[in-house]
Amino acid sequence: MIGALIIGLIAGAIAKMLMPGKDPGGWIVTALLGVAGAALAHFIGVRTGMYTEGEPAGLLAAVLGSVLILWAYRAFFLRGRTV
Repeated sequence: MIGALIIGLIAGAIAKMLMPGKDPGGWIVTALLGVAGAALAHFIGVRTGMYTEGEPAGLLAAVLGSVLILWAYRAFFLRGRTV
């Protein structure tokens, strides 16, 4: 659990560096973004056979999941705003 949070924090920070912009929230939101990205990557990985149930997603997959979640957030909640 703590390992997933640390990977999530790192993945969220990398995702914010890859997609800079003014997003609400500080480091807590960044950590949550990373954890959600890791969870999304794990879900997709299990469904496609890349991971087994109980195996955590890797850092690269967590970063990709975080970028996807950040992109979706911006697409749906920040319409018409300059980011």
